[in-house]
Amino acid sequence: MTRLLRAVVIAALILGVWQALVTAFAVPGYILPPPTRIAAQLMAQPEFLARNAAVTAIEIVIGLIVGAGLGVATALAASLFPAAGRVLLPVMVASQALPVFAIAPLLVIWLGFGLASKIVMATLIIFFPVASAFLDGLRRTDPGLLDLAAISGASRFDTLRLIRLPSALPGLASGLRVAAAVAPIGAVVGEWVGASAGLGFVMLQANARMQTDMLFAALFLLGLMALLIRALVDALARRMVPWIAESET
Repeated sequence: MTRLLRAVVIAALILGVWQALVTAFAVPGYILPPPTRIAAQLMAQPEFLARNAAVTAIEIVIGLIVGAGLGVATALAASLFPAAGRVLLPVMVASQALPVFAIAPLLVIWLGFGLASKIVMATLIIFFPVASAFLDGLRRTDPGLLDLAAISGASRFDTLRLIRLPSALPGLASGLRVAAAVAPIGAVVGEWVGASAGLGFVMLQANARMQTDMLFAALFLLGLMALLIRALVDALARRMVPWIAESET
């Protein structure tokens, strides 16, 4: 509640300063609309904005689930099988070296203008932080615990299940938090390249028509969506590693 109240107060201060500056300097609405005009746009077309926000939310959530799953599987494979790791690690790095704006048009050509290309775009962006953080956590397992497992005759599966996975969960939680923050980027970039619905599509249409208030309304909804997804992932991460959550409090 303290964090929520602090966030509300800060947001109110920012919006108040924004409104005051736009009014004092008579900034044209097509350059920077005041918060009141953006709020009016949100209330004027709630169904249109909600429908497009739902499309983007579906793309983000599915991309987050698929990207996180692939990231976890890749990290486990690279950790358990060193030969596979030597092949997978360069692929992970290369997937992030390619600019997303270069990949997005190809995905639209290959997969069409529907949800598939946007989900794949979001998956590509989410995959790396999850795989990288989880793999780092698996590799940082206490060597003493691994030696104890070997002396005790534990199998590779038991060592992974009882020692390495619990030790790597904080790293996985950090990777999921980062992934939740960047997840909207992939979906929106995919919508910018080619889409018939979604907040990215709304932004493009509003920008072409000089409807800056609609553009900011879509940005507001996208930011709100990102905050909600981050909060849900953060709650999940705290359940995954309750001992970390207890130490923080």
